[in-house]
Amino acid sequence: MIEVVASMARGPVFLAGEVLECLITFTNPISHLSTSASSEMLAWASAQIHCQFHASESRVALPAQGTKQDVQAESDTVLIPSRGERGQCVLDTPPKILFCDLRLDPGESKTYSYSEVVPTDGPPSFRGQAVKYVYKLTIGCQRVNSPIKLLRVPFRVLVLHGMPEPPFPQDEEVAPSNPFLEEEEGSRRDTRPLERALDMLMITTSRRCPYMFNITNVRGKVAKFCIFKTVYRLGEDIIGTFTFSEGDIPCLQYSVSLQSEEEVQEQYQRRPGQAVSVTAHARHLESCLHTASSHFSLPVPLNVTPGFTTDIVTLRWRLHFEFVTAREPVEAPVVLQNQSEVTVWTGAEHVDVDTFSWDLPIKVLPTNPTLASYVSQFTGTNSINI
Repeated sequence: MIEVVASMARGPVFLAGEVLECLITFTNPISHLSTSASSEMLAWASAQIHCQFHASESRVALPAQGTKQDVQAESDTVLIPSRGERGQCVLDTPPKILFCDLRLDPGESKTYSYSEVVPTDGPPSFRGQAVKYVYKLTIGCQRVNSPIKLLRVPFRVLVLHGMPEPPFPQDEEVAPSNPFLEEEEGSRRDTRPLERALDMLMITTSRRCPYMFNITNVRGKVAKFCIFKTVYRLGEDIIGTFTFSEGDIPCLQYSVSLQSEEEVQEQYQRRPGQAVSVTAHARHLESCLHTASSHFSLPVPLNVTPGFTTDIVTLRWRLHFEFVTAREPVEAPVVLQNQSEVTVWTGAEHVDVDTFSWDLPIKVLPTNPTLASYVSQFTGTNSINI
């Protein structure tokens, strides 16, 4: 028996265009139950990244495809990373050979390093109501005259959509290569594209400019709403303020929800005029009668997917507001300045109300993948015995 362990040391979340590194260790363990131990042989091992796509049959109508036989003969030596997976493989990288003809003595282990750039032309990781995009690193191993064994390590991919192009590379990056440069300098250069992307992301989401909105219904002005920006990173707080003292219509209650909208493209909808799938991720509810001003703070979860668009689906983000207003003025309690006793105010038993809602589109962008790794459902580590 050979134990195979794959581990992504930096974490299970990556930005598209970033280099994924994984250490893969093959061990021939010594069991205390066995009286004799022998060497173990592996014919070969290779690894590659692939993205698996799955669509809900009740929401998405995909073009008919020929059925593929998902069976691999024992003598077959071709690695099919998506074998046994649901859905379709929409993206994969070229396989990389880790070794050929590996011999491990009892108690011996060998570690191989796999690195690959996460493709930039693929979708982000996403688990929605209509579609799912799942990324995995698949390691294939085979003994002589035995079937291929697959070890899969799922990970998450964040994609920066709509970001400005980085500036022209610095002089040292376009200069002729210097054979006397230290390896540390070369590895530091490899991280510069990621650093530039994170810098551009920080600049884009740090710009603040107050946006003012007058909240009105058919009876008049309810409040003034202010929000300081409409572009946010994963993990940020969305903060907004209401000024009810400038309104003419009493507001009894308001709620704000952070929602994502998953819309299937028209040509792939199962039914004409199919409704958009809406998911709420955070909500703030407050009673505000006789309140001059109020504010809310909604966190953008680290484990949600930023907005994106593919040929099949579009994911958008919005703030959904709901207001409950009174049709008639509501008298406020009167407290005299020289009154020493406690006054208890009892609200009206019956109030005629109106309700209305409003949606404010916002943008949600990725964050530093290291930060997102702390709340990831993936561990970045997996193992198998072959």
